[in-house]
Amino acid sequence: MKYIFLLLLTFSAYTGMAQLALNSVVSLDTLHSSRPIQAVSGKDTARVKPSIRPVTPPYEGLKIKLSPDGAKYLAFNLWSQVWIRSIENNPGTLVNGIPQDHVWDVSLRRTRVRVIGQMSPRYLFVIQFGMNNQSFNSGGGTGTGANGLGKKPPLFFQDAYSEFVVVPALNPVTKKPADFSLSMGAGLHAWNGVSRLTSPGITSSLTLDVPIFQWPNIEVSDQFSRQLGVFAKGMWKNIAYRFHVNKPFTTTLTPSVGGAAVDNNQDGKPAYGGYVNYQFKDKESLLTAFFPGTYLGSKNVFNIGLGFYYNKNATLSQPEANVFRKHDELTLAMDVFWDRPIGDPAKRMAVSIYGGLYRYEFGPNYIRTSGIMNPGTVNPNFTEQRAAEGPGNARYLSGTGTLTYTQLGFVLPQFTSAVRVQPYVAHSYKDLQALRQPGHYYNIGTAFLLDSHQAKITVEYNSRPLYSPVTKQIFSRAGELIAMVQVSL
Repeated sequence: MKYIFLLLLTFSAYTGMAQLALNSVVSLDTLHSSRPIQAVSGKDTARVKPSIRPVTPPYEGLKIKLSPDGAKYLAFNLWSQVWIRSIENNPGTLVNGIPQDHVWDVSLRRTRVRVIGQMSPRYLFVIQFGMNNQSFNSGGGTGTGANGLGKKPPLFFQDAYSEFVVVPALNPVTKKPADFSLSMGAGLHAWNGVSRLTSPGITSSLTLDVPIFQWPNIEVSDQFSRQLGVFAKGMWKNIAYRFHVNKPFTTTLTPSVGGAAVDNNQDGKPAYGGYVNYQFKDKESLLTAFFPGTYLGSKNVFNIGLGFYYNKNATLSQPEANVFRKHDELTLAMDVFWDRPIGDPAKRMAVSIYGGLYRYEFGPNYIRTSGIMNPGTVNPNFTEQRAAEGPGNARYLSGTGTLTYTQLGFVLPQFTSAVRVQPYVAHSYKDLQALRQPGHYYNIGTAFLLDSHQAKITVEYNSRPLYSPVTKQIFSRAGELIAMVQVSL
């Protein structure tokens, strides 16, 4: 009944938003395209049969011009992701102090405002603030009352950096694209190394969400995948590059005797990272740090990338009593991304494929768990088989070992002007040193694109393995059914 209720609620939201989608506007994520926004709209229009028209008229973005020619401007992006979930809890879970095998909720996954200020052709700043992960019993205060459990989550800055053009992308004399470009900046930023998905354009994601483990330091030595530092980025012919030197946020965990390495970077060493990709087809924009998850057929992109992140003395272990050993963090990745239109242009079909291979070194048996907006706590009176991951929707996230991630999506032939449909599948493989059996994590879902990524509903089911705390092997599985309503301006 919970699943039926969730699907009915999703259908209701879809029908209620269909008319809204007709008047929605283009998100700043469109600026990730290297082509002018008008060209994107025009090309989309040309692909559609006269009976099936794009739902969005040509639009230049939400901007405030600061100069007559529009070269100086403030550009705004506002967006929200609402999740409606039915969760199969891990064994031994309490929800609000009561044993529950399943729980459903409505939650705010992300609510953001981003401002880009182009003050001159050579200078801009980016500020993004908002909140994440508010549910009925997490993300906010504690107890009962005006500031109680789940209420009034804090707002915080997610990006705050300034950037200067050192070598412009256009030759100032010939006005033609230059072979080499370079920009440098500093602040709280997401110009990260490792992989494409380490700097994802969340609102344009193919799947309902990213796998999370592609952020190796998420909410430990970073702030929601950002760190304070300096960065350089640009293009050299067909190679896009980004490199950074960051000061990770402090971690001070104490390891147990004979236990796994834990996060402890009290030495304060800098972190170095970078990511380069070779762009065989259309070039992607470097306006912001974030790579689109899928272009829905508006571009023909084929990239192969390599990345790394290194932080000396990032973790600590205690092999014997009062004997401590420091360990470096080294993460390496390689990935491939292919996203392009296919078939009859009038049908607006497209395919999107991503694959990534990650090697993480954090120290002996380092491992992390995570549960997004986890509603559960441990039931101390539970006497049956527990999950080593913990209560609620917790899963093993990452650790020392080898991980892979693949995703495949296909935009079906368009049959109505009200919606485009994009089914997808995704798979994560985690072979972690601390566990005795690799884990397979599955996602299958469909995005209903009411107005591209600006108004969409995504329905996804994901399945996770559950590990025994004794054998460190899989003994069962659990899943979640999630519907997301996303609106972006």
